[in-house]
Amino acid sequence: QVQLVESGGGLVQAGGSLILSCAASGIIFSATAMGWYRQAPGMQRELVARIASGGLTYYAAFVHGRFIISRDNAKNTVYLQMNSLKPEDTAVYYCKKESLRDPYWGKGTLVTVSS
Repeated sequence: QVQLVESGGGLVQAGGSLILSCAASGIIFSATAMGWYRQAPGMQRELVARIASGGLTYYAAFVHGRFIISRDNAKNTVYLQMNSLKPEDTAVYYCKKESLRDPYWGKGTLVTVSS
């Protein structure tokens, strides 16, 4: 059974940093691309960053070098280091198993950035 459990969200002031974690189980993590997405109130869910099984990364344009996605295959965990946070980064952040055949979403973790 696949499980993706996000953690690390919370309230932070603008300019601050957070590290989100997503612990995966039930998948061959080292062979799986993973992604971080976010959904702000009233908005569509959008891709934040993606990391391939081999470590190649992709970032949405709005990241502007502020976020870093990484993975630890020994811990079956993907991370999202978020720096220079802005109020517009406020959203629920979701981890996703990136698979065309059988994608899977975590339940999300809320990030609130105060001005």
